[in-house]
Amino acid sequence: MSNSIITQLSQHRSIRQFEDKPLSSRQVTELVDAAQHASTSTFSQQYSVISVTDPEMLKEIAKITWHPWMLNGGHYFVMVADQYRNLRIAQAQGVDPYILHSTDKFLASVFDTAIATENIMVAAESMGLGGTIMGSILNNPRKMIQLLKLPEMRFPLLGIVIGYPKDKPELKPRLPKASMHFENQYHLNANFDRKLADYDRLTSAYYHSRTSNDRSETFSHHIVAELSGNRNLRSDLFAVIRAQGFMTH
Repeated sequence: MSNSIITQLSQHRSIRQFEDKPLSSRQVTELVDAAQHASTSTFSQQYSVISVTDPEMLKEIAKITWHPWMLNGGHYFVMVADQYRNLRIAQAQGVDPYILHSTDKFLASVFDTAIATENIMVAAESMGLGGTIMGSILNNPRKMIQLLKLPEMRFPLLGIVIGYPKDKPELKPRLPKASMHFENQYHLNANFDRKLADYDRLTSAYYHSRTSNDRSETFSHHIVAELSGNRNLRSDLFAVIRAQGFMTH
């Protein structure tokens, strides 16, 4: 028996070309509602969602991300790891907020934010929309914090551009399951190199067959390029995270 949710999840692709049509306020509310019903660590709800609608702010974010195509989307969210509400509660109740500044609680807020982000994307696709989750807002976290006026205990993690797809990109092939799904313990089997070579050929064929932006590329080449990039890019993330009050211990 087919399962519509699993079918939808297995057909995910990032959308970067959109129709010139904004999301309605009802659609935005439904997406935020979907985020709010995501799993959350210890029910602490350690994230916030910011809808960025100001055109000048969006232009600044496009510069930070190096992705001007995001300006053509129907709506833009920034997902924020947020312990500030819980800090205020602790202060009001006279409780020492020491734990909120821990690495453990920062990771919990990251998990909450990431899971809520995925809920938005899944909900959007179920509505006939599409989009891209953008970690590239971290190219300049200080500027993002300034733009969004984020004081202590808040950190911008991800952007999400959502809109009406103008095209339907080919589906990218994923790693073979034997390379990422294990039983009881982690182990790359003896056939890993051969399986990786097969996957490289598959991804190469995918990139050559694309109707737009076809290029010579393999998964191995992609990983090497990622590791050979600008080593100073995002090198200040740890310092900015700590400056916001997170991971002090």
